Amino acid sequence: ILLDKDGKRKHTRPTFSGQQIFALEKTFEQTKYLAGPERARLAYSLGMTESQVKVWFQNRRTKWRKKHAAEMATAKKKQDSETERLKGASENEEEDDDYNKPLDPNSDDEKINQLLKKHKPGGGGLLLHPPEGEAS
Repeated sequence: ILLDKDGKRKHTRPTFSGQQIFALEKTFEQTKYLAGPERARLAYSLGMTESQVKVWFQNRRTKWRKKHAAEMATAKKKQDSETERLKGASENEEEDDDYNKPLDPNSDDEKINQLLKKHKPGGGGLLLHPPEGEAS
């Protein structure tokens, strides 16, 4: 028992053995909550007080919830970014509508060249009119 400077009992934190922690973790994997009799049996088998087992489970549930919430937030961010990516892809498809439409024979060459440059790296190397002086 430790005493503080005024001579009052000082609370000490219990340290659990690896075997105790292992058993507590295994039990926690099976059930997140222990009823009174289960808690009493576990405490007795591990040489702990019921209060220690109860508090350990409370703390472990808090840790589990935080981890679970962080995993859910990460999954949501991933889903949101995928949704945004797909949304962006569908917007690009709308822009591609011009490219997929039949060309108007009366449209100007510049508009056609812009469409080709937009959809073919390096402009596609396609010339609509041969340079002057060359036969077609």
